[in-house]
Amino acid sequence: MEYRRINASDPLYPQACALRESVLLRPLGKDFAWFMEHYAETERRAEHFVAVVHHPAGKRVVGVVLLIPDFPEAGVGKLMQMAVDLQRQGEGIGKRLVIEVETRAFGELGLREVFCHAQNSAMGFYERLGWAADPAEFMEAGTAHHRMWLGQPSEEPG
Repeated sequence: MEYRRINASDPLYPQACALRESVLLRPLGKDFAWFMEHYAETERRAEHFVAVVHHPAGKRVVGVVLLIPDFPEAGVGKLMQMAVDLQRQGEGIGKRLVIEVETRAFGELGLREVFCHAQNSAMGFYERLGWAADPAEFMEAGTAHHRMWLGQPSEEPG
């Protein structure tokens, strides 16, 4: 398994987008074109991290996550669009992707906090990685979420 950062010109980028679409967007009745229509600037600003397996037919993206540095303010980053191939979940791929984001955010970019909007069903995953949860539940994309964070939180939740 290889973990690395890619950009939109990387040959693996279309696979990463397709994985996000199948795992995250289609269950909500959306597709990647919808995401780009509403979040093109987010996509452009984000750093993309992928988990890649070497398959006889070529490299295959089996996990992806985005980091938006300095969002919504300097020193804060947002982790979003975490997706792991449904057949590969439970293998530690998501954990390793979060570690890649944390290493980049805190070690290389010097951010003080990284946060995400976690679906209630994913809260345990982040808690096991040491993330804290804000108690207030909110709805996003028709699903209950909590803001979760690691580091020194800002005064205002993002």
